[in-house]
Amino acid sequence: MDLIKQPWPWYIAGPLIGLTVPVLLLLGNRAFGISSVLRHTCAACIPANIKFFRYDWKKESWNLLFALGIIMGGFIATFLFSAPDPVNINPRTVALLQQYGVKDFSGMLPQDVFNFSQLFTLRGFVFMVAGGFLVGFGTRYAGGCTSGHAIMGISSLQWPSLVATCCFMVGGFMTSWFLLPYLLQL
Repeated sequence: MDLIKQPWPWYIAGPLIGLTVPVLLLLGNRAFGISSVLRHTCAACIPANIKFFRYDWKKESWNLLFALGIIMGGFIATFLFSAPDPVNINPRTVALLQQYGVKDFSGMLPQDVFNFSQLFTLRGFVFMVAGGFLVGFGTRYAGGCTSGHAIMGISSLQWPSLVATCCFMVGGFMTSWFLLPYLLQL
């Protein structure tokens, strides 16, 4: 049981995640990715006559079950297999974030920024609502999410996925180094 409760090194976890691609391709000719789940959910639940949602979403119902499995796995991992120790963060990162007022590192996300009461502040709105919108917009604009492009697209040698993944990384680096310090001061 201790093996499951501890973080796994990258050289074990990475190949296990990477093996998802050939398993999905071999067992059902399915592509790995999670961003299309929202479209399938909307197509199933919204009876409106919107062109974007008019397709046979039932063919993709396996993707809904895949997302449900991710959610269930997250709950099981959180409530049954979580290590009681706090997340191991580099002390230099902690010191830098403390300069910007982030003090609570007890959970997976800093509670000073990501909690329900922060949602009604400018900083919380920017991080959770505006950030969520930008992630959703970017995912649709890029034709998929980071997992779909970086794991599925690159492993199947798709040039657009390599370009998208490089853009995701550059955008993430620029945001964390240049934009995040200003956003944390809101």
